[in-house]
Amino acid sequence: MTARRAKRLPLHRGPAAWSAILGPQPAPEVQEGNETADFVIIGGGFAGLSAARRLTQLQPGARIAVLEAGRLAEGAAGRNSGFMIDLPHDLASDDYAGAGDDRAVTTLNRQAIAFARAAVEEFGIKPDYFDPAGKVNGAASAAGHAHNLSYARHLDTLGESSELLDQRQMEELTGSRHYRSGLYTPGTVMLQPAGYIRSLGAGLKQQVQIYENSPATGFRREGSTWAVTTPKGRISTGRIILANNGHLESFGYEKGRLMQLFLYASMTPELDAEALKKLGGASRWGVTPSDPMGTTMRRIDTGQGGNRIITRTCATLKPGMVPSQAGADRAARVQQRKFDQRFPQLAGMKMEYRWAGHLCLSLNSVSVMRQMDEGVFAACVQNGLGTARGTLTGIGAAELACGETSDITTHFTKEARPKRLPPPPFAGIGANAVLRWKEWKAGAE
Repeated sequence: MTARRAKRLPLHRGPAAWSAILGPQPAPEVQEGNETADFVIIGGGFAGLSAARRLTQLQPGARIAVLEAGRLAEGAAGRNSGFMIDLPHDLASDDYAGAGDDRAVTTLNRQAIAFARAAVEEFGIKPDYFDPAGKVNGAASAAGHAHNLSYARHLDTLGESSELLDQRQMEELTGSRHYRSGLYTPGTVMLQPAGYIRSLGAGLKQQVQIYENSPATGFRREGSTWAVTTPKGRISTGRIILANNGHLESFGYEKGRLMQLFLYASMTPELDAEALKKLGGASRWGVTPSDPMGTTMRRIDTGQGGNRIITRTCATLKPGMVPSQAGADRAARVQQRKFDQRFPQLAGMKMEYRWAGHLCLSLNSVSVMRQMDEGVFAACVQNGLGTARGTLTGIGAAELACGETSDITTHFTKEARPKRLPPPPFAGIGANAVLRWKEWKAGAE
């Protein structure tokens, strides 16, 4: 096809709290008028900025333009929980063990972490934004504990270390008596995702033109080049990288094959001295649930944004890519209950921020990182693992666009296409029913 027009543009519900607690950004530069570039990247999140950085390494001096529909770190990149995970973390499984080659996936994830760490060093990104602290799978029930034991055995077969924490150790870490055990793994990096993305964008601006509030509304083949349009202008380019995750479908690619989900989260106000005394525990930690459909909790302590707790739970499938107010309201009620259960000493504390974050999954847990049309490459469908998987697919798409091959390009280009979904409305009704059932089944987790 020689022309693609965006069927829809990103819409968000609630503030991107990770960005909000950092304070305002400088005024954005908006794309206007007619210009040319060697590469145009659509999307300025983990995939898009990783692609931009990799292009600067492969083709120094190339003219690279990034088109971000909103502000940096205020889309999906600023709405996740900030876990950059090295180990297998398949959200479709019972205990996160993957269905494929978990050793290969772990090796790739560690390449993503190394790439991000090098960017931190190159651009002087604050250590608070990139904390190699590891994470814990928290278990609140016998079933959750069994999931952790199963996952620990799986990690042992991979030669990966883990440490089982008992109830006392979990309370010492989190300040909560809710967890009966935990499984600590050391390789996860805990990000301040908005801080990392905003800082990465600032560092890249020395070599890359980053436009914000400049959504790509379409692109059309014109001779040997593509014309990418925005609301106020256009860019002629030879190569396009689509780094817009689920909005790949907005341009007509992989229609009927992508699951568009929203996960919901909330963040406390900055905890004062009295609240901190009641809470106890360590000042920084991250707990993923032993059941993937459970509740993720995280405590942060940063110089900017303060000491806060983040709660993330509830998921809804929204093929139209627009989260509903009803879904957000329901998630807010569930999250308050989950928070109060874990921290009765802080029960009733009103959340300062609540938001929805857009994820894109495929039934067979594959990404879409390949050439889509002549001169058009994708770094999309991150399956809820956007900090690491987005970094990887961004690197890989940049390499493909430059004619390079690597372990990353080989891995992703060998993956099958996303499986076709059942036809609507059955896909939406069935998927949301399954999500609710899995959420209920996760129980105390």
